[in-house]
Amino acid sequence: MTQTSGRIFDEFARLMNDAAGVATGVRREAETMMRSQAERILRELDVVTREEFDTVRDLASAAREENERLAARVTELETRLAKLEVGH
Repeated sequence: MTQTSGRIFDEFARLMNDAAGVATGVRREAETMMRSQAERILRELDVVTREEFDTVRDLASAAREENERLAARVTELETRLAKLEVGH
């Protein structure tokens, strides 16, 4: 009887291990399918990547800084021009 019940427990343990392996495989397959669907949807929506977003943000920041620098330069030149016109 002990040998029979031991064999039953061994078979049950093997069945549980197999079931766990199948569940892991199903989970991986589901994750892969969901990831593929998400990537497809994002491509269709024309969503930018984080890298693209960061690049454009950096370009916009540099353009803003250049704009501020040029605005300060224009103000300086206008002030100088106004002084020259008053002196005339």
